[in-house]
Amino acid sequence: MSDLPPAFNPVRHVPGRFWALVPCAGTGTRAVRAQPGAAAVLPKQYQAVAGQPMVLHTLAAFAGVARLAGTLVAVAPGDAFFDGHAHPAFFAVPCGGATRADTVLGGIKALQARGASDDDWVLVHDAARCLVTTALIDALIDACRHDSVGGLLAHKLADTLKTATDGPGGVRVVSTVDRSDKWLAQTPQMFRIGALRRALEHVGAAATDEASAMEAMGLRPRLVPGGAQNFKVTYPDDFALAEAVLAQRMHGATLERFGGARGAAASESVQTFFSSTTPRQR
Repeated sequence: MSDLPPAFNPVRHVPGRFWALVPCAGTGTRAVRAQPGAAAVLPKQYQAVAGQPMVLHTLAAFAGVARLAGTLVAVAPGDAFFDGHAHPAFFAVPCGGATRADTVLGGIKALQARGASDDDWVLVHDAARCLVTTALIDALIDACRHDSVGGLLAHKLADTLKTATDGPGGVRVVSTVDRSDKWLAQTPQMFRIGALRRALEHVGAAATDEASAMEAMGLRPRLVPGGAQNFKVTYPDDFALAEAVLAQRMHGATLERFGGARGAAASESVQTFFSSTTPRQR
């Protein structure tokens, strides 16, 4: 008799291609900030960060992953943003829905219509996690490519965690929670296309991320260490932090993503990516 826990994930040697899926149909109301000279507020994924629309920084990282068969950007019907930002590294499909789960499910169906099989892998990534690196994406693929379930990038909780109650005296601490086994879920989240489609169809809009849908099917996704910089731009203050990190990477302090000589601007490969999608926004 095996001593392994019931949800242990054995190695599964089934080949499959790798696809990326970037949900890009949300409005990002929590992150709303005015753009200079803009007639209307842009969804956060299209707002400028370090001179480029945020989502293009995200897609630049995926463009560096040589193993990807393709990257699908799932946009809302009628969204024409990518009409002016075409690039061979990705393709946009108007398959976005009312919720994230709907958008991911629409993207999966679009990938299958394009020839993706149930045994292929899909890496679902938030458009607003614009600080992800090619190295992190490759690390997730390496860690999960033979796993029976798949997994996600995650960051071990560093801060003390409290539960709270809100009453006449304001928001007060109820208790301190043991953080030793707590992780912050990040993206990409990588699962077999067929299994993820079935999970999302079963759970529906209640799925807050792909891993939670897989968990609802009784599975235990693998946690792969990500990093504090792979955060999701959610609130207005997050733009300044993302801008600072990207500026640091592009000018020599962190070369992992952009390459080039220390102290230099972005490498030629990244310059080519951006120059073929959009001019720099100031």
